[in-house]
Amino acid sequence: MDKATVEIYEQRAADWLARRQPGQREEAAEFGRLLGDGVRADLGCGPGWYADALGTPVVAFDAARSMLELVPEYAPAALRVQGDLERLPFRGSSLAGGWGCASYVHVAAGRLPMALADLHRSVHLGGLIDLRLFGGDHEGARLPNDDFPGRFFTLWPKQRLADVVVGAGFTILDWDDRDRPKGEVLYRIRAARALALADTVAPGMRMLLCGLNPSVYSAEAGISFARPGNRFWPAALSAGIVSRDRDPDHALLHHGIGMTNIVTRPTVAAAELTTDEYRDGMARVERLVAWLRPDVVCFIGLAGWRAVVDRNATAGLQDEALGGRSVYLMPSTSGLNASSQVDDLTDHLRRAAAVAP
Repeated sequence: MDKATVEIYEQRAADWLARRQPGQREEAAEFGRLLGDGVRADLGCGPGWYADALGTPVVAFDAARSMLELVPEYAPAALRVQGDLERLPFRGSSLAGGWGCASYVHVAAGRLPMALADLHRSVHLGGLIDLRLFGGDHEGARLPNDDFPGRFFTLWPKQRLADVVVGAGFTILDWDDRDRPKGEVLYRIRAARALALADTVAPGMRMLLCGLNPSVYSAEAGISFARPGNRFWPAALSAGIVSRDRDPDHALLHHGIGMTNIVTRPTVAAAELTTDEYRDGMARVERLVAWLRPDVVCFIGLAGWRAVVDRNATAGLQDEALGGRSVYLMPSTSGLNASSQVDDLTDHLRRAAAVAP
């Protein structure tokens, strides 16, 4: 989270408490009842108003220590944890759900995909999240009418935020737009943690790798191209575009290599996908590319591009761009594709990387 924003909450927690009211306690309680006996987390809990409403067992999680010091008065049963929304400390699949009421609004837009990917990792399969973010087109510390000036806010175009949530591996169950007194729109988003791979993407990517869709094996492992018979990671290591085997986060953070899929639904084989799924997925990827602007997009597997863009496309650099960025097509790295060996795939990855300026 933005350090200046956290410091404002540290210094002015009592003032913030005096000016605010917990207006969504009934909704928090209703959400908590959906989570059964599992651990739930109030992500950006403030003084603990909603942690108390969410039921038990509950973790009150906040970046500001001064806020956590207020929690025992309002949620005495909560376990208090100080930390960053972008680096959740929870064991994988340990949470039944996460409630984030106007907390992720303080995460920069380009960093939210990875923050929600971390939340996806933390929530168990089928677990729920309930997030409140603001609609609009603003990012920075000068939000009009802010009564605690200096805080960083991201306001989101609706389609872009929906793409980020889906790309993080969640299925959106309900979306409600609410007008607020100060003029902005509040998005209430309820979603379930799907069997899916979360995007590992950010601004400034050297290359965005886009698969057709994850295998069930990869979705369960939480790692792109995870199956031992897949040749992607050996080829990527040989091409020098990554330096750690089966570590998408490291590839993004240290090499600028992002990963996504055209279709988020996992299957045993890509042949199970439909043309409509490819079309809808390609539209999402195009919006993602236009927003984050990687140097080049490399599609691993030709079927999606052929289904939506050019049925006669062959491997190599394409004449048609996507989202204003260059596109390279390469064969599938699946072990089922016997016509391409590691050396061939390595060469394709090198050529794709060479397109980047």
